[in-house]
Amino acid sequence: MRQSALEIDAPDVQAGTPAIAEWRSGGHTPRMLIADDDPSVVRLLAAHCTRMGFDIETAANGIQALLKTGRFKPDILLIDVNMPEVDGLSVCAHLLDSGKAPMDVIVITGSRDPNTLERCEGFGAYYARKGPNFWNDLEAALAEIHPRMAGGIRQSSSGDEAPPEIRRHPRVLLVDDDNDVNRFLGSRLEKCGIELAYASDAIQGFKMARRDEPAVIVTDYFMPNGDAKYLLTKLRTTAVTANIPVIVLSGRQLNETTIQTLRREIYGHPGAAHVLRKSEDTSALFETLKKFCGFEPERTRSTDVWLGSHN
Repeated sequence: MRQSALEIDAPDVQAGTPAIAEWRSGGHTPRMLIADDDPSVVRLLAAHCTRMGFDIETAANGIQALLKTGRFKPDILLIDVNMPEVDGLSVCAHLLDSGKAPMDVIVITGSRDPNTLERCEGFGAYYARKGPNFWNDLEAALAEIHPRMAGGIRQSSSGDEAPPEIRRHPRVLLVDDDNDVNRFLGSRLEKCGIELAYASDAIQGFKMARRDEPAVIVTDYFMPNGDAKYLLTKLRTTAVTANIPVIVLSGRQLNETTIQTLRREIYGHPGAAHVLRKSEDTSALFETLKKFCGFEPERTRSTDVWLGSHN
């Protein structure tokens, strides 16, 4: 389905006119800004779209997307709906209201919400849903936007291995030796559109973080086989996990020296993003998580009772 272009900083031309066709075929490498709060999704999209022939920049949330749109001046914005700080549809609405020149937008989401599709159509944006047909939908949209690149776009998926499936929701890795904590948080995070992976100690948590690239890691402080400081050091000395946000939980009161040590940079990479007490009220934890990964707003619960024992 052919859609119109959104408008941002670029030459003052309208979609569908000879001017925009000339702009797209002017010989420069088309620029694409990819905005998603899930680092594994960003990595897969960036690698695949680079093979298609696009010049790639990335953003981890809506605010970064707005700032980088002005600086990078992309031809295409590929943006997730549920992101922290400012969601993708709000970014689209802001760019549309700016009344400037065109940029094509492809909205991606794991949600089946019909209102999302309706809003995308209202913005004149393309739409691709995360799941089994995601790459077909994305490549069809890109081939329509840049027909001269259609051959390269199709060839990018014609190798021996198909592109890996894009997961529908951001993943939080919980590292805790208490199974009650895992069950409690898992059920509530799923209601917010978040996937939960679970590791029982720091060694397993580090292995899973390298493999899965979660959006956020929530770890207990006191654990067998290495505490939170040990886990942070392992994460920050490995490239793929060096910048994943880490939230440390503790059932015991930590002194200020320990908290400052946890938050201190490690080899130039961030320490713990937050250090929180385990509590029967999880609202502080969930509000902190929202700063790093996008919850589905209609399903979010602000407070719950923490069941089970705390370490």
